[in-house]
Amino acid sequence: MAKTIIFHVDVNSAFLSWEACRQLGNDPEALDIRQIPAIIGGRRELRHGVVLAKSIPASKAGIKTGEPIVHALKKCPNLQIFPPDFSVYRDRSDALMELLRSYAPCVQQLSIDEAFCDMTGTEILYGDPVSFAAKLKQEIYAKLGFTVNIGISSNKLLAKMASDFEKPNKIHTLFPEEIREKMWPLPVSDLLYAGRSSVQKLHNLGIFTIGELAAADPDVLQQHLKSHGKELYNYANGIDPSPVEEQSDAPKGYSNSITLPFDCTDRNDAKGIILSLCENIGTRIRKDNAFVSVVSVTLVDADFCKSSHQTSLPAGTNITDVIYENACKLFDNLWDNSPIRLIGVHTSKASDQCYTQYSLFDTEKNEKLEKLDMAIDSIRLRYGDNAIKRARLLDERKKEPTED
Repeated sequence: MAKTIIFHVDVNSAFLSWEACRQLGNDPEALDIRQIPAIIGGRRELRHGVVLAKSIPASKAGIKTGEPIVHALKKCPNLQIFPPDFSVYRDRSDALMELLRSYAPCVQQLSIDEAFCDMTGTEILYGDPVSFAAKLKQEIYAKLGFTVNIGISSNKLLAKMASDFEKPNKIHTLFPEEIREKMWPLPVSDLLYAGRSSVQKLHNLGIFTIGELAAADPDVLQQHLKSHGKELYNYANGIDPSPVEEQSDAPKGYSNSITLPFDCTDRNDAKGIILSLCENIGTRIRKDNAFVSVVSVTLVDADFCKSSHQTSLPAGTNITDVIYENACKLFDNLWDNSPIRLIGVHTSKASDQCYTQYSLFDTEKNEKLEKLDMAIDSIRLRYGDNAIKRARLLDERKKEPTED
């Protein structure tokens, strides 16, 4: 039986790298913003929002992902700031996933910038996994223009832990026999799925390293952290039986989600992300000439607690604004102000027919929105996703915050 081999491929500073690729694609002589103090997150003149991604020079200046831009500017006055563009990120992400699927028998996209690849049994084709990972990493850079870290192990947990070791543009292994040396000395906060409140509880129990967690009494952990305590104990010992599973839209639903590079605590920022997700979903629904009648929103907070709400629509729709408005209502009812790490929008009960139950006013409104969506789709199909943007996604609409 072939030895299980799992790759975890993670884009280095994805949003900033992808913006750099976009600029260099438009002008090969342009300055590579990865080589200067630069961040993704709002606009300099508005000084709004938080740092979504940073270059290595920005990191050396002490700038942290998730910190307010006003604080980042104090650390580095010459910081270059670029607004996020999720349509660009989706395109780059799709290109990466397509390349990975050309080599891996099974690819599970974990978020917009990372994926698991089950490479079990491919050694006869590609040779030594570490050597092939080096070739794959180089091909990603040569064809797509950005670098990745690749973690290699026998399960998903250890592969992801490995990819988080030294960055950028590195390959690391973390097989079970390497856990004691490479993983156990790390602080328990570095363990996958160990959120802040869990880490604090572990500290209160005198557990500060992953090795100490691996040696702890699982019954005591379960007493203090409930079922999550047993999960963390297994993770600390490198146990993760979950398989790599190919994910795709079910035939009766469309969905999109994003794992954020920071803890989102701003309602307007969250709704901007929701709008971007809804635009992607709406475009795909219309492309399939379909209509959906259920919308749901999923949130995962900083402690990896998952919650979701859904609502049924009075009629099937493929209108972005209708999906977005319902997603926002769900979000408002769902969010308890906990820091958000993942936002997902899902639609279901898709059909090729639309049974309208709207009032006359709603019908007229939706006819206008349908024409608007068709126009937007047509422009983007001809000129690209960046040819037209909704005003709600532009930072110019936001007021400048008061500095401390």
